[in-house]
Amino acid sequence: MAAKDKSASFDFAGVYTNVKNHKVIDYDLADSRHVKVEFMELPEGVQVTETFEPENTHPEKMQRSGWQTILYNFKKYVEAG
Repeated sequence: MAAKDKSASFDFAGVYTNVKNHKVIDYDLADSRHVKVEFMELPEGVQVTETFEPENTHPEKMQRSGWQTILYNFKKYVEAG
């Protein structure tokens, strides 16, 4: 993965461990950390909640910001149709 402005990049690989259509995606990253993405249908749309295990190299706040940026970009993509 890389920032659009190429200011940062990193390898991103993992294995899906649980996929339930329109409900949940679980996967384990190459470094054994776990990620869970849950989809909840609400009257105003779909709420996406992503839970991840932080790594030990970068501050958790920085990691949370990065994951949130990915979700915001996904939201823009979906809403653009």
